[in-house]
This record gives sequence, structure tokens and C-alpha cells, in this order.
Amino acid sequence: MPRKLTWLDSEDIGILLHEKMPELDPLTVRFTDLHDWVVALPDFGDDPKASNEAKLEAIQMAWLEEYQEANE
Repeated sequence: MPRKLTWLDSEDIGILLHEKMPELDPLTVRFTDLHDWVVALPDFGDDPKASNEAKLEAIQMAWLEEYQEANE
């Protein structure tokens, strides 16, 4: 059984979010929405309450990197 993603898997989560919403600029996303989208990912298995601003920001920056590379 594959391991579930946690809040610390920002790179993997960023890639998944970009694949799901490739046209969305991550810098326009509110952290409340980002939290909801991460928790809703099928491969996510961490405690929803274990997130914090730093973890969400790391995910947002990983997603932004994917977004920028796709739009170069």
C-alpha cells in the first residue's frame, strides 16, 4: 500500500494541485481554500488539524514553482 501524503510533502502536494488546477495562479489562493483542497486530495492522509501557516506556505510555493515552469 502506498504511503499517504503528509503536510511535510509540500513538493508532491504542489505537483498534485498544479495537475488538478493548472490554470490557477497559486498566489491568488486563500490559505483556507488551500487547506481544504489539500485535505481533499485522495492521497492525503495526515491530520487536517496539523497544518499551520508555514506548511501551507511551503505547499503554495511548491505549487507556484510548478505553475511558473508550466507558463514559461
